[in-house]
Amino acid sequence: MNKLFCFLFLLLCFFDCLAQQSTVSNPSDQWPIAKVDSSKQRDAIDYWYRLLKKKDSEAKRQKSQRLNFSLVPAFGYSLSTGFAVDLTGNVAFFTSTKHTENLSAMDAEAIYDTKNQLIIISRSEIWGVENDYKLVTDLRYEHYPTDTYGLGTSTTTATDNPIVYSYNRAYVTGYKKILTDFYGGVGYNLDYHYNIKQSGTANNTVSEFTLYGGQTSTISSGVTVNLLFDNRRNPINPLNGGYALISYRESPTFLGSDNNWQELQMDFRRYFRVSPNNNNVLAFWSIMEFTNGNVPYFDLPSTGNDTYNNSGRGYQEERFRGKDMLYVEGEFRFGITKNGFMGGVVFSNAESFTGFQNNRFEKIAPAAGTGLRFKINKHSDTNVCLDYARGIDGSNGLFVNLGEVF
Repeated sequence: MNKLFCFLFLLLCFFDCLAQQSTVSNPSDQWPIAKVDSSKQRDAIDYWYRLLKKKDSEAKRQKSQRLNFSLVPAFGYSLSTGFAVDLTGNVAFFTSTKHTENLSAMDAEAIYDTKNQLIIISRSEIWGVENDYKLVTDLRYEHYPTDTYGLGTSTTTATDNPIVYSYNRAYVTGYKKILTDFYGGVGYNLDYHYNIKQSGTANNTVSEFTLYGGQTSTISSGVTVNLLFDNRRNPINPLNGGYALISYRESPTFLGSDNNWQELQMDFRRYFRVSPNNNNVLAFWSIMEFTNGNVPYFDLPSTGNDTYNNSGRGYQEERFRGKDMLYVEGEFRFGITKNGFMGGVVFSNAESFTGFQNNRFEKIAPAAGTGLRFKINKHSDTNVCLDYARGIDGSNGLFVNLGEVF
């Protein structure tokens, strides 16, 4: 409990620091304009028009449209999916003609792979005029064969227990401005896992999934209360500013949950432009999750279980799982070509989960990697991210994302 109070204290200091930044700065300085304007750079659409010799179309793109679309069909490979066919798209827009509010974004993704995973996801972050309101949604259907290893960061591949399940998610949260960049919000979260079937562990021991309860289906239906700070101008590719979220979830049986359980989640991020002469960024990300009660196995915190499934590069999704989680990541983003089309990153992360028997943090799983960025849409500053990362125990893989990882 003392650790929890320490983390809360650090987060409150983070909120206070950013609040002072917002109140003492002039409105025009709140989101400083980058020295390099991405709308003047080159993106994949420009090169496509140039290949087709449509110079008029390329010239018309110098001015941003009301809706800026990015669509990426891809064949890829990752630790979680094997070889996959992936269609990902997003649309970025301002909700007013004055563009005084933060950039809104909606994305959709469909994946099918050689592990017979089928994933359909739709997510959105929509800002109201003058940033008075914010609506966040996360809707998905998954048929998800996956490898599970038990609880804690000390698990090994010897306890690998392949499990297949289907999953429906519906998260909706609405926020109202309290002060400049501060928001209070309430939401509803539904997690429904069903048709859960396990194959058994590689070393023929009783799986921790079975010891934990071994349900064939679970329902978690709950409400969330949220405190948010967000002064990022562009959440797809932040150049500066910060994001901090404290979210408390209550999933009671009277709302349809199988069990009463609670979760406290804290997510905060900070971005620093390292020079006024370019768009190079030093970014930091941290997640803390603490649960209480009889939480269903697949609702426990796990690797890559954030909204965009991006945490823990270097490991497959759900590689580690536990009742409580600590996560930290740092990344340096830099340009490679002068026209802004290609960039690069170097990053490292570390995560820790509590074990099954003692519910203590006993081991840290680090990872590190590097990657390339290719600009798909210069007006929304959307990049395709291709990353390679390595973790412990030989874990490594390629990771693909549309938009920055965090």
